Amino acid sequence: MPEQKGEEAYIGIEDAAEYLGIKPVTLRTWIKKNEDLPAYRVGRLWRFKRKELDDWIASGKSAMD
Repeated sequence: MPEQKGEEAYIGIEDAAEYLGIKPVTLRTWIKKNEDLPAYRVGRLWRFKRKELDDWIASGKSAMD
């Protein structure tokens, strides 16, 4: 996916799930349960930035209770 004017491009739910090593259905569940997950709703689609996902994981907020 090409970069956008010096900014990291957004990726879709399928790519984000693959990046995290999980299934898209799991990511959709996480979106509903975890308000800290860096996900953006664009119309009917969810979008993510890899850097923000990395930061979210590094922060420990990805640990599910």
